[in-house]
Amino acid sequence: MTRSIPGPTSHSYYSQRLRLHYVDWGNEDAPPLLMVHGGRDHCRNWDWVAEAMRDDYHIIAPDLRGHGDSQWMLGGTYGQLDFVYDIAQLVHQKNLAPVTILSHSLGGMISLQYAGLYPENVKKLVAIEGLGFSPQRLAEREATPLPDRLQEWVDTMRGLSGRVPRRYASLEEAFQRMRTENPHLTPDQARHLTIHGSSQNEDGTYSWKFDNYVRAWPPYGLGQDELHGLWSRIACPTLLIRGTESWASDPVEDGRAAHFRNATVVNVEEAGHWVHHDKLDAFLGLVRDFLADEHPSA
Repeated sequence: MTRSIPGPTSHSYYSQRLRLHYVDWGNEDAPPLLMVHGGRDHCRNWDWVAEAMRDDYHIIAPDLRGHGDSQWMLGGTYGQLDFVYDIAQLVHQKNLAPVTILSHSLGGMISLQYAGLYPENVKKLVAIEGLGFSPQRLAEREATPLPDRLQEWVDTMRGLSGRVPRRYASLEEAFQRMRTENPHLTPDQARHLTIHGSSQNEDGTYSWKFDNYVRAWPPYGLGQDELHGLWSRIACPTLLIRGTESWASDPVEDGRAAHFRNATVVNVEEAGHWVHHDKLDAFLGLVRDFLADEHPSA
């Protein structure tokens, strides 16, 4: 007889008066493992990783504000430090520290900043392309006069205010859009991500769950030197993963890895930005090896 394995349960917590959603994969007596998704994504993008690791860890995967089944910001500005605060609240409210973190893209940026703020709260940290844009691109942005950056932001926000979320006539149409976004996805992966990442509108069409305002890059935030200072405070072993077919630059070659006390950089061949989707088995092998000494059976 095939054993029936239940999926995760849905829960909510509050941060800055927002009701934020997360899923809990059970096994509460095991060490906590937090999985933080990337921009315009959702917590169920971790399902394949969570299913593989749920016997060894108590896995919690949140939907970031403005994403998945979490509430949207009133006003529409999504600052990175607000995301960091949300993660700090989740760790604090659920008493997860010291916690191990797996993260991707925006989730990696958030998790690295959190680990720099609270180094004692993180046991180990895996970030898939979580360092953000390359130093060259950030330098170009910082060289842009502040009034120009502010005007660009105002124009972007004004444009987004008039942007109607795209509506797909059917779930199949949304599924095809998902496949074009990442050609590495298998049909089953793309369908799963589409089902959990979209909602049906009253007229029967489908739209993605994320708030369009998350597309805007705020004109303010931490500078490169400030980010490097936070990274240098991270006390735990850190695994930085990159897909060789991604837009992200190599953190060894561009010098960013040097700002970490104890970081290992791995480039995964034939993978793009979503390494945990594109090369799931390779990713799980890397993570299990990295976590082996804290959980021998992982």
